[in-house]
Amino acid sequence: MKIEKNDLKSLIAQIRRDIGHNDVEVDIMETLFDEPSGTLLIITPDRPEKSVVIGKGGWVVGRLREELGVNSIHVEAYSDFIVPQYRMALARAKLEKITQEYHHPYNKPLLNLIKLLKARIENPYSIESLLRSYPSLESKIQDTPVKGSGQDKKRPQFQSVVALSGGVDSSASLIIAQMLGFHPLAVTVNPGDIILPRYFRDYVESLTQNLGVEHRYLEVDMQEVISGSLEGRFHPCGRCSKIIEKAVLDFACDNHIPFLIYGDLLSTGAQSLQWEEVGAEDNLMMGKILRINLPALLSLKKGDVKKVAGSWGVKKRGGYGCPLIGEVHKKHPHMRRYSIQRVLRETRAGILEPGEGLDQIQG
Repeated sequence: MKIEKNDLKSLIAQIRRDIGHNDVEVDIMETLFDEPSGTLLIITPDRPEKSVVIGKGGWVVGRLREELGVNSIHVEAYSDFIVPQYRMALARAKLEKITQEYHHPYNKPLLNLIKLLKARIENPYSIESLLRSYPSLESKIQDTPVKGSGQDKKRPQFQSVVALSGGVDSSASLIIAQMLGFHPLAVTVNPGDIILPRYFRDYVESLTQNLGVEHRYLEVDMQEVISGSLEGRFHPCGRCSKIIEKAVLDFACDNHIPFLIYGDLLSTGAQSLQWEEVGAEDNLMMGKILRINLPALLSLKKGDVKKVAGSWGVKKRGGYGCPLIGEVHKKHPHMRRYSIQRVLRETRAGILEPGEGLDQIQG
């Protein structure tokens, strides 16, 4: 579908008049139409112009979708992409430096990631369209070894461990890691149903099967965290995350796997890439494992990971957190403060839209 920008602006202005909205100037920077999904993306200069296109209660953009006959319309403000582009540039500079430390075949997925990161900096609007075009991108990558060529005698069957919880963030990370050629092994830490309910395990098992990725559960003892938080002595999330991350790191170290991938969205820019000291001198990088917070590195928003994961059947559950945190909130309402702080951090970072943040807080 092709529509001239001036024609689109005139149509939006007419819709606003028809439904009784104020007659204001409609400003659009560019439009992008994704044929496979039937989605029209409208880019406005800033958020006030975005509001003009959407209209009160979404009435304008809803009527616009009907008039154009497209499946969906997304409206974004260019100003919301300036900081993510800067963050991705920081991540790219650090990643290019790190990649020089790896020889073939370990450098190849990192080179793939650099290519994807460059493409996303140029087109930060749609991760889905970039991933769909990725096979042609991957074919351009050369297998030329970089610094330290030569085969590692202990080359593992898998090149990365992906921490998979069954949520949309970690699911999107696994999907992208598989596309980039990280040869992932998915691991899920299973502390019991109160933290990892059956529906999350269903997502985990379905996704890994559909992707053709090997998956393993790691058992941990979370009883102290569960009992202590239900008694109101502390908020469980920090302690729970620490136990989970240690279990996953120990697994990667024991199996000599050089890359550890998480679905963290907050550690953007250069902080999306971190060395984990493991002390195993026979490890590929002499006692270090590279942790990659993949969605954060690509400056993905919650909406982005929901689309990527949703295309493979993984849906976002309503509300905030696991069943344990829900019980803690009921028994000790003051603990909601710490959960809300986490939601506000993601909203402030632009990962969540205000409405999404409100839904999580209310849920």
